[in-house]
Amino acid sequence: MGKVKRRRDEEIRRASRVIFESEAGAVSAPQINGKLRSFALHVPDAVNECSGIVVFGKRIRSLVFSTDVATIRNVDADAVWSVYPYTPQQIIAEALIHAADIPVFVGVGGGLTQGKRVVHLASFAEMQGAAGVIVNAPTDNSVVRRLVDTVDIPVIVTTVSAKGVGDRLRSGASVIHVAAGDATPEVVAQLRKEFPTLPIIATGGPTGESVQSTVDAGANAIVWTPPTPGEVFREIMAAYREDKPHP
Repeated sequence: MGKVKRRRDEEIRRASRVIFESEAGAVSAPQINGKLRSFALHVPDAVNECSGIVVFGKRIRSLVFSTDVATIRNVDADAVWSVYPYTPQQIIAEALIHAADIPVFVGVGGGLTQGKRVVHLASFAEMQGAAGVIVNAPTDNSVVRRLVDTVDIPVIVTTVSAKGVGDRLRSGASVIHVAAGDATPEVVAQLRKEFPTLPIIATGGPTGESVQSTVDAGANAIVWTPPTPGEVFREIMAAYREDKPHP
């Protein structure tokens, strides 16, 4: 009986190699998709060239910049980048963490919201299950130090230039997030040269070209801006008008 099982196992392994090995010899991961979930948002392929950042055992290369639950549940990003232009609220973080099936990194202020409130929001976010907290570029280094002393999840500090990043790191920042608009690749390249092992997350923008340039500059992970639900609906409705089930 043992010989039969070993022979069967060997046949399975051999079949798997035939199915999943590419011509170059690299093993591809098998993909399983449901019929109803096959239509989803996909991050640009360039993101796969990132090294990623391993957070609590999970490698994260892509983070979707969205607080829309429907988008979060229908995207193949590795994590959620929950930052929005309003005062951070605990209930929003709680709802997103509960709804998402991937890690959520939560914005806790640092712009309009400062001091104790930032620290309290970060503490709540950790207890709710956030994978990390994000603070805005104006955040004072004293607040960064208090965050690091309070929570046991990564503290990610946003920067709009390479200036002052050394002080951020000395204050205990785990990761630097670069959000410098069109200058993002340039700032990433500068930081990578100055801090070769620094974990860098960079906002890559909405297109494959903008993501690729940021990846090439040395970002470890990319914040990707997905199309809005309205933009996705526009494509779907256009297909319906042509009597097609979906684009």
